Amino acid sequence: QLQLVASGGGLVQPGGSLRLSCAASGFTLDYTVIGWFRQAPGKEREGVSCISSTGDSTNYADSVKGRFTISRDNAKNTVYLQMNSLKPEDTAIYYCAAKEGYFTCSGYVRYSYDYWGQGTQVTVSS
Repeated sequence: QLQLVASGGGLVQPGGSLRLSCAASGFTLDYTVIGWFRQAPGKEREGVSCISSTGDSTNYADSVKGRFTISRDNAKNTVYLQMNSLKPEDTAIYYCAAKEGYFTCSGYVRYSYDYWGQGTQVTVSS
């Protein structure tokens, strides 16, 4: 079965940290570009971060720059999103998406992705 599984969400206090994981099964992430997206209640889905197929370029939304870090571990077939200094406005369902092939992160929010994870809830609240 070909699927992406997003995990690692939870409830955290402002200023706290979480690490989200996006694990693939049934296919390899070696030749895929990965995007992380989020959707808060009543808001449109927005792009959060991206890592290119080769891993040599990344992209971050302005709202998370300096706080979030995306990385990939091809040996574990997993991409991570380390989220530090979390704020209440980071509260959302976070989704990962994968597009097979050699792609950069330029325009990643407009890509037509081949796979989507099921989403993991992140709640930042005191």
